Amino acid sequence: MLTVDRLGFAWREGQWVFREVSFTVAPGSVTAVLGPNGRGKTTLVRCAAGMLRSREGSARRTGPIGYVPQVRGSAFAFPVREMVLMGRVGHVGVFAVPGSKDRAAAERSMARVGIDHLADRPFPSLSGGEQQLVLIARAIAGEQPILVLDEPATGLDLANQGQVLRLVRSLAADGLSVLLTTHQPEHAVLVADQVVLIHGPTDVHCGPAAELLTDEELSALYGVRVRSVGPTAAGSSVASAQRSLVVDFGLPARLWPPA
Repeated sequence: MLTVDRLGFAWREGQWVFREVSFTVAPGSVTAVLGPNGRGKTTLVRCAAGMLRSREGSARRTGPIGYVPQVRGSAFAFPVREMVLMGRVGHVGVFAVPGSKDRAAAERSMARVGIDHLADRPFPSLSGGEQQLVLIARAIAGEQPILVLDEPATGLDLANQGQVLRLVRSLAADGLSVLLTTHQPEHAVLVADQVVLIHGPTDVHCGPAAELLTDEELSALYGVRVRSVGPTAAGSSVASAQRSLVVDFGLPARLWPPA
């Protein structure tokens, strides 16, 4: 379990990124953090994971965390299998080398993410999306009870976005506490049990996804008109796998295919 209580962070005294943020990520649940660029989504999850020290409040964790950053590439040409095996560092003793159990866990995590065919490829030779999948597999190999993912679908094509979303729900079904950031509210509609919407430093809304992922709330969050479509979209407060979101970017409608 991960519990965030009245968390606040500022890079400089008095210049708050966010304040008074409270939520709990229970075992078997997914919490998604949403908001426009620069509102502090990554900063919030890094504070929650214990990677940044908050200015106020606390983040309590009942177990170790697996953290998946946004992919930034690597100067080290480790094969994918070795990159994933690094996720086992918490299970390997001091001065010890990974054993058969560790290697089996790495192989299972690669298969689960669907990258076992890349096992012998050097990490820098992969596309950005493939590298993202490797980092997810590395975190899963650690078999930690809490998983924090920063933009896990970044750089992925549609098929692999679906793979990651199914994986997130599968991990929650296994009993993990999952916290993630996303720029895509439709992903939160599909996987999140609760959400954190960062409107501003002192305007952060936390609560059940079904209550907060409304057309009105998302339109206010992003400053564009968002509306629901689909079989269950008649009430815009309904969040379900059958609901889709349409964004009005203010562009004139076009016929497709062109006349």
